Amino acid sequence: MGDYDEETAFLGQKGPYFLLTFFFLNVTFISTGFSGLSFVFAGASPLHQCKIPDGNLSESWRAASIPVVEVNGQKQQSKCWRYRLDVIRNLSALGYSPQDINLTDIEQERCVDGWTYSKDIYQSTIVTEWELVCGDEWKVPFASSTMFMGYLFGSLVSGQISDRLGRKKVLFICISTHFLFILIQSFSSSWLIFCVLYFFVGASQVAQYITAFVLGTEILTKSLRVLFTTLGAFLHYCIGYMLLPLIAFGIRDWRTLLRVLSGITVIYFPLWWFIPESPRWLLSQGRVEEAEAILRDAAKKNKVTAPEVIFKEPKDENELAEMKKFSVLDVLKNSTLRCCTFMCLLLWMAVNIGYFGLSLNTSNLIGNPFLNCFLSAATEVPAYIVGTWLLKRCPRRTLLSVFLLTGGGFLLLIQFIPENLHYLALVCEMAGKFGFTIGFTVVYIYTAELYPTVMRNLGMGLCSSAARIGSITAPYLIFLGTFNKYLPYILMGSLTMGSSIVNIFLPETLGRELPETLEQMQKCKGSA
Repeated sequence: MGDYDEETAFLGQKGPYFLLTFFFLNVTFISTGFSGLSFVFAGASPLHQCKIPDGNLSESWRAASIPVVEVNGQKQQSKCWRYRLDVIRNLSALGYSPQDINLTDIEQERCVDGWTYSKDIYQSTIVTEWELVCGDEWKVPFASSTMFMGYLFGSLVSGQISDRLGRKKVLFICISTHFLFILIQSFSSSWLIFCVLYFFVGASQVAQYITAFVLGTEILTKSLRVLFTTLGAFLHYCIGYMLLPLIAFGIRDWRTLLRVLSGITVIYFPLWWFIPESPRWLLSQGRVEEAEAILRDAAKKNKVTAPEVIFKEPKDENELAEMKKFSVLDVLKNSTLRCCTFMCLLLWMAVNIGYFGLSLNTSNLIGNPFLNCFLSAATEVPAYIVGTWLLKRCPRRTLLSVFLLTGGGFLLLIQFIPENLHYLALVCEMAGKFGFTIGFTVVYIYTAELYPTVMRNLGMGLCSSAARIGSITAPYLIFLGTFNKYLPYILMGSLTMGSSIVNIFLPETLGRELPETLEQMQKCKGSA
């Protein structure tokens, strides 16, 4: 079988076919941006305190019923305890005022009557609906992590299925299931059902993203490929991310928010008639006539003449059989694939911990949560632009190491910033997000360039699924901030800086043709 890029060179580097495919595939990434981080608002925890049932208590006694505690050096009303209500009522009935009593001598009790929640920002979240506070606050990061567990499952399964069924078919199956599960999730009757459905939301979302990413990588020309995998895929993901706080600002109820986000994805269904199957994938399956039919249609749209025979037939049946049999076991058996995948696993894990940890932390920052989320998303725009420019000129290994070190370094600096300079801490956090975003961009395109066509989607799925361990861990790292607010930054910063060493041992891919077969990939082993 010949070189795909050479055999399809007659189509040119651009033209209507490539530009339309570029646009339609990019549009599909927008929904992954706003649905993937909707938990920032759906799972937000508003200010709350123990509920004081209606009774004969004056306003002064009701206010005094909540103890004052010290959290991170600041005094605030307790969120989980109150003074014993029967004692408070007896003192009130005897004519005492709170100023007459040493309140610290009164025994405390938990919020046995539930909680009251501030509605200054949110009308309803899963926290307020199912009271996921105090003893049940662990359920919040767990709920968030179920989506990333779905990422783990979806990444692994989608790669193998789309390598067998085709990129286009799996892409639209994922779009349909993504829409359906978000809609059903908005009707969840309990926290457990919400978590189960969130698993499938995550699985379908990441499968949609990876499949569209690989489809674009295989269809588009070399000149558009880098643009697609940076300013294309990631910037459109960022557009969805930036839309999220704008939509959530107008919709403060979590159920309505999910229904609106689900409804937006309906616009993707007509794209079935505009997005083609990957000719590379069809060729790898021996379906030469179908691949040629797609390229002849592309030639018409680009107003060029296709040669009578575009692709050479496979040399023999053994070659075709080998192309069809790659699976996870082949990755484990082959030393080149095994080492490459293991190193990519570590890199993806570190980048995911840093990126999702900071993305999920926006609701915990000082200031307006909608503005903070928007700023976090907007920080990614220059990162993608800079990343695109650098990817065209700089080695992948150097870029990844530099920006992992940069992102981790800014996070480690936060612990040394004085309390009164919280805006400087916010700047450092956004600078860290900038570094991780470029790292996220580089690791995606780097991985896609390392694996051959016959198992590119499988390789991307394996690396992505393994990296979801980092995503699953991220909500719990943020949860550690309830004990020490600097601990998440120290852990994320140290891990990402340490992982920057790993990619030194991967081959460089800058300026190389995409490998079509395993043999071509092995020729690049250890190349500088």
